[in-house]
Amino acid sequence: MKKFIAGTLLGIGLTAGGAVLYGQNERAMHPRIAKAVVALKDAKAYMEAAPHDFGGHRADAIRASDEAIRQLNFALQYRGSQDRR
Repeated sequence: MKKFIAGTLLGIGLTAGGAVLYGQNERAMHPRIAKAVVALKDAKAYMEAAPHDFGGHRADAIRASDEAIRQLNFALQYRGSQDRR
């Protein structure tokens, strides 16, 4: 029984590790998208800390940045083989 549990835990660990490596590989394959995520996070932090509201556009820009970051992360997680080039 102990071997079964150990084997199961090992399998779960390897699967989780593979998912992490796959995500890192996607970022390596699409560095511009990964850099865009970083740039958007930086811009969002800048807007949140700014003493003014950018002519009333700050709240909408922050929301749009959040959505763009979310969508770009989805794009990096996409595993479609038809897009591999």
